[in-house]
Amino acid sequence: MIDKIDGAVFQRMVIHASASIAAQKQAINELNVFPVPDGDTGTNMSLTIGTAAAEAQKKPAFAIGQAASTNASALLRGARGNSGVILSLLFRGFGQALKGKETADCKLLAAALNAGVSNAYKAVMNPTEGTILTVSRLAAAKAAEVAEETNDIEEMLSEAIQAGQAALANTINQNPVLKKAGVVDAGGKGFVIILQGMLDELRGVPAPQAEGNGLPEPQEKADFSSMNVEDITFAFDTVYIVRKTKGDLDLTPYREYLNSIGDSLVIGEDDESFKVHVHTNTPGDALNEAQKYGTLELAKIENMVTQAMDLAAGHKAQSTDDLAAIEEELEKQEQAESGAIVPAEKHYGVVAVSAGAGMGALFRDLGVDGIISGGQTMNPSTEDIAREIARTPAEVVFVLPNNKNIIMAAEQTVGLIEGREIVVLPSKTVPQGIAALLVMDPEASVEDNRQAMQEAMSRVRTSEVTYAARDSDFDGFQIREGDYMALADGKLFGTDQEIGAILTRLAEAAPQQEAEFINVFYGEDVSEEDANQALAIFQEKCPNAEITLLSGGQPVYYYMISAE
Repeated sequence: MIDKIDGAVFQRMVIHASASIAAQKQAINELNVFPVPDGDTGTNMSLTIGTAAAEAQKKPAFAIGQAASTNASALLRGARGNSGVILSLLFRGFGQALKGKETADCKLLAAALNAGVSNAYKAVMNPTEGTILTVSRLAAAKAAEVAEETNDIEEMLSEAIQAGQAALANTINQNPVLKKAGVVDAGGKGFVIILQGMLDELRGVPAPQAEGNGLPEPQEKADFSSMNVEDITFAFDTVYIVRKTKGDLDLTPYREYLNSIGDSLVIGEDDESFKVHVHTNTPGDALNEAQKYGTLELAKIENMVTQAMDLAAGHKAQSTDDLAAIEEELEKQEQAESGAIVPAEKHYGVVAVSAGAGMGALFRDLGVDGIISGGQTMNPSTEDIAREIARTPAEVVFVLPNNKNIIMAAEQTVGLIEGREIVVLPSKTVPQGIAALLVMDPEASVEDNRQAMQEAMSRVRTSEVTYAARDSDFDGFQIREGDYMALADGKLFGTDQEIGAILTRLAEAAPQQEAEFINVFYGEDVSEEDANQALAIFQEKCPNAEITLLSGGQPVYYYMISAE
């Protein structure tokens, strides 16, 4: 029987829980259909508790109060998505209940669980039952009940997990969205897995093996055939941290404001800062209003509509949570002096985001100084972009995000780097970025270049061809597994079982018929022979256009077609 735990044991429990959910994060992702079908709950919860596990490894603590406080702070700053913020709030209860304690017994741990539940319910503007809130509440209630009868921490956690599992099984009956999809709540499942991981550590059960530092590698996959993009009322999943202007700040007016412009609102806070998660169509308004309460430190904005489109097409959802990019970023930080800025040697420079060796080479040929790997399946962070700007030896640096989900991250670099004038051009596609570069004039003023490049981008129409990995009903189209899918300026154009047929339909569409110039970029999965067949289709159907075939080497899309 274990009747007390100290800080070292608590930290090992958190590390074990992190490994447990990392091992099962994909199963959680595949359940994720509420509140929106973005397929990332497992990834978000895993990355969130992964930050706490990493912090525990860096800062060992013997007193449980110190360990719980460090854990709560790491979770708050590392929280990702709605589920991650709620998880951070649940663990904040440990920081509050265990403050100043050397060890904790059964009753104190049960009280900590319930304090966390109270935090979570208070932070969520409109708590919804049949979610992680329900699962955690019933598990914590059972923990408190058992703690009145025994001081065995193992028994208390075991009983709490059983109650959580029963509550999880019932979420399908409580939430109509889950019932429609035939699944239990993803966040609730993640919470039960975390509790089980903590108990397993006490029982001496080996933790699941994880590569590297134990943080999960995002590989989102989901089947949302019962969901439609129309189910998403507010498009942007917005998460940010604000450092408070004063410790006793009243956030009630701000909560009310955010609730008026969005939903799925959760606010977690400590004495120095607060973290917001909200779904809204106007993320800029949310960030601007936040500055009345403190200084904005970090922000992440993702478009859930395009995430849902990617998932319906059988691809990984667009996300900033790409572990490979994070690990690469950390390695670069270790190798280079933080904040190092290359002296300016010329007036203009360009940084572009691009995916695929061919695309990167093309941008280099057009004079781009820095290429940031990223795009549809990997969104670089503001820090990634700022680092490349700092390495560009120019007084004025034009930034081409080339993806609508990267524009806002790029815009945050403005003013960050001393001695650099940063001009972010809102290019939504690679072809738009290429068009902008072709009209850039090294002798023109910054404003004249900005106007000319934006005008060139506005003339470009972009079509893309990809595939469907599963059957679904999306945006009025009946999509079958194996179908080729065409997008026109980001909207679903059509599907077909023959790639030649879908390419023919694109070639016959108005943007291509009216174009003077057409570029066909073929991807990494397309042979040169097949690419030439695609070229022949456009040459036949668009006889009045000048058509160029280029090897883009891009992932995800077989073809990207620009028309202007």
